[in-house]
Amino acid sequence: MALTPLVYWAQRHEEIYLRVELTDAQNIDVNVHENILHFQALGHGAKGQNLYQFSMEFLLPVKTQVAYKSTQRQVSITVRKGQRGWWGRLTKQERKPLFLAPDFDRWLDESDAEMEIREKEERRNRRKASQYDEDGLISLKTGFLFTYNLVQFLGFSWIFVNMTIRLLKFGQDSFYDTFHTISGVMFFCQILAAVEVLNAAFGVVKTGVMPTFIQVLGRNFILFIIFGCLEEMQNKPVVFFVFYLWSAIEIFRYPFYMLGCFNSEWKILTWLRYSIWMPLYPIGVIAEAVAVIQSIPIFDESNLFSIPLPKAIGASLSFSYVLRVYLALMFLGLFINFRHLYKQRQRRFRTRKRKAY
Repeated sequence: MALTPLVYWAQRHEEIYLRVELTDAQNIDVNVHENILHFQALGHGAKGQNLYQFSMEFLLPVKTQVAYKSTQRQVSITVRKGQRGWWGRLTKQERKPLFLAPDFDRWLDESDAEMEIREKEERRNRRKASQYDEDGLISLKTGFLFTYNLVQFLGFSWIFVNMTIRLLKFGQDSFYDTFHTISGVMFFCQILAAVEVLNAAFGVVKTGVMPTFIQVLGRNFILFIIFGCLEEMQNKPVVFFVFYLWSAIEIFRYPFYMLGCFNSEWKILTWLRYSIWMPLYPIGVIAEAVAVIQSIPIFDESNLFSIPLPKAIGASLSFSYVLRVYLALMFLGLFINFRHLYKQRQRRFRTRKRKAY
């Protein structure tokens, strides 16, 4: 025998929100027929695991299209009103059904709902005002950020495509001349990446300064010190893997930022931007660590960047000791940046999930 679940409701001028207290709901059937909403599902409610159902006739006409979303804790239903307006009650019958109660988490009075609409319009207008001046031209800030991200996207795309084509054409032989073929564009892109640290420091973009600084500094250390200063490292296969992983991450990050300059979004690109780094970023750090480890004996032999000690000691401090400390700092930086990126991903998709209710 079917039972009746607990249902909470709230409204806006154009929509009705229903929250059905049903855990792990299955076989959900929701429809509106002749202004009556019918709900049925199998799940765990107030009286345990059972079949739950209810029906209610709305006070005024509603549209037949019903949107619903099921989570582990509840089923959220959205019904659009036939005409924009504020209802005095939800159901046609004056006496409120026993299973129905206000959803105070979403409850607003009519005046509060109007204020919510005005605030949304004001936020939209502020976003537009920040992007366009009085003549309708793109603002200097938006134009600068879009141009910067476009240049970086083109640079890293060239690197990624060039390396992919060479890999398919020459196979493993392409590993050994990656630096001489790609380094010019990579030097340009990584020098330009310093702009991101300045953007974060001066508030041009809303992001943490330290995670950005760690990433830019770490990459430039590998590129300029490990690869750029040691000819012996430039022919090693590790250069290919480091460059390829860097560019694979950036070809999704920069176009995401380009669309963000105009408050646009492509869902697949958004998911890739906030997900592709999870496997690629740790692998990239491991590749960088391999490069540092391979460079240690070269620095020991060449005494490059060695620190001279007093004559009484009669020796110099090898730069390889700095590299050993840097290795430890690399994995500390990995932890800091990984946590930062993971929190970004949680905020992004948690916000999108809330908007779906």
